[in-house]
Amino acid sequence: MKIEHNSFGHITIDGKKYSSDVIIYPENVDASWWRKEGHNLHIEDLAGVVEAKPEVVIIGKGSFGVMRVRKEIISFLESKGIAVYAERTGKAVELFNELQKEKTVVAALYLTC
Repeated sequence: MKIEHNSFGHITIDGKKYSSDVIIYPENVDASWWRKEGHNLHIEDLAGVVEAKPEVVIIGKGSFGVMRVRKEIISFLESKGIAVYAERTGKAVELFNELQKEKTVVAALYLTC
C-alpha cells in the first residue's frame, strides 16, 4: 500500500480516494473507522489493529494534531510488542510510506482537525 496524497479530510491510497478516517492494513483499507469519542482515541477504537498483530502502528492525530492519544494506549500497544508512532497525520503518512517498506505496519489516520 502506498499513500499518494493527503490533505485535510482527504487521502489517496493506491489510486483510490477516501474522504473518511481510515485504518490501513497491509492487505486492505478500512474506510469505516469510527471512534468512540471523536477527538479522544480509546483502545477499543484499535481492536482490529491489535488483532492484526503488526510490528508498527502509526496513529495520525489529524492535520493539526487535535486527536488525543493517551499514554495508556501507547503503553498497551507496546506491551503487545507493537512499536507506536503518534504524529500529526501529514507526518504519519510520511512514516507509513517509509516504514512499511521494511516492517508490517498498520496506520490509523484521523484526516481532519
